[in-house]
Amino acid sequence: MAGKRKVLVTGAAGYVASQMLDEFRDRYDLVLADVSKKGRDGNEVLGVHVADFIDTDRTKYQHLFEGVDAVIHLSYKSSSAGGVLGDAVPHIDRFSIENENVVMANNIYRTAYDAGVRRMVVASSNHAADWYEHALIHAQKKDVVQPWEYPVSDNFYGWAKATYELLAWPYACGKFGRRMEFVQVRIGYPREVDAEMFMSQPEGSEPAGGPIANFKRHLGTHFSARDLRQLFTKAIETPDITDEHGVPYLIVYGISGNTRRFWSLETARNKLGYEPQDDSEVKYADAIRRYLTGPDAGAGHSRVGP
Repeated sequence: MAGKRKVLVTGAAGYVASQMLDEFRDRYDLVLADVSKKGRDGNEVLGVHVADFIDTDRTKYQHLFEGVDAVIHLSYKSSSAGGVLGDAVPHIDRFSIENENVVMANNIYRTAYDAGVRRMVVASSNHAADWYEHALIHAQKKDVVQPWEYPVSDNFYGWAKATYELLAWPYACGKFGRRMEFVQVRIGYPREVDAEMFMSQPEGSEPAGGPIANFKRHLGTHFSARDLRQLFTKAIETPDITDEHGVPYLIVYGISGNTRRFWSLETARNKLGYEPQDDSEVKYADAIRRYLTGPDAGAGHSRVGP
């Protein structure tokens, strides 16, 4: 392909986008879009077009997709002021907002399809299959969740992310006339692992049930900024992502090469050539000795759990 790829980033003023934009501005011809030009820090993100992708009138934003080679879909309407799975809105009452996120995903898929976009890289989430984690991993009844296992979630946020994945299949399989390529990235924990924060949490706190368990959990799910950039770059640029049936569709877990990981990196490594540079076991070795493995630590010896 001559010149830079043209890449549309939705949710460009959000946190995940902030981890990639500085490097991607040099690498790609970026088109940035979000519902606001301001990031979480209140500062304006340079070059962001204001667009509401929940609006079903796609003519309002279809111009953003013109000539685009790939779309990175990061946009998300939160159902909770407390974060992805915060407690501002009870989980059982979040269906309507999460359903709007599904509508938004289809609006973006359809607009990209109509514009001739070749590839979609979609921010799915580990929560698309988090029932395995909540019910089996932390009870030490299961060691690793594979991306091809049936996606089951115990909350509407995860349900919406799993629906993003399933919604993409008709576009990818060619039913509508052409095959649009999809990489669904089940993002883990794309932040620094703050041991002091986790250890100050009360017993029984979500998602893993107490400070020791939560610290271990986030060591397993850590996704460093440079690994995130590498994985999304490979998701955009890997020439062939077709499966054994010729369908260009792939689900990968977005985490670093953590010793304590309980999500498989097999498809990310084998199909995209992803080689993570970070391992939380090394990166946070001092905190691990202090709270988990040292002589004064109170943790058990399990990889996950208390």
